[in-house]
Amino acid sequence: MRHPVIQEEPTGCGIAAVANILGKTYAEMKTIANAMGVHAEDESLWSQTRHVRRMLSDAGVAASEGETPFESWESLPDLALLAIKYHQEHGRDFWHWVVFKRAAGQAYVLDSASYLPSNLRTDFDAMQPRWFIAVAAAPEESGRSTAQT
Repeated sequence: MRHPVIQEEPTGCGIAAVANILGKTYAEMKTIANAMGVHAEDESLWSQTRHVRRMLSDAGVAASEGETPFESWESLPDLALLAIKYHQEHGRDFWHWVVFKRAAGQAYVLDSASYLPSNLRTDFDAMQPRWFIAVAAAPEESGRSTAQT
């Protein structure tokens, strides 16, 4: 298990979540995202799903087409993007992106928020996911190693 990627910008949770899935650093993923026209300060990064889906797709990682309402931690797939801290501002939906992962029988959440005492979370009762996007195994998960710095 590697160390979770921490978002380096207050609104960079989508970039950090994808970095956590792809095994990249925040700086590497930010460079890729910016080249795609995706920037942390763009509110649509945490109020729509298209940017994270596009970043995953461009890296060859498949994600489910829709969002599935969260029912229980046990019913989640082994890898998923979760929308937590869901709220509305001026009639618009917003959330914080985190990554749920289950490996070797252990379930945990990679949460990129810089203010947390630990970004590897198992305090499931404290998180209240609204919905999730199932994610296929990232390239490093299927046996291809991704270099890390």
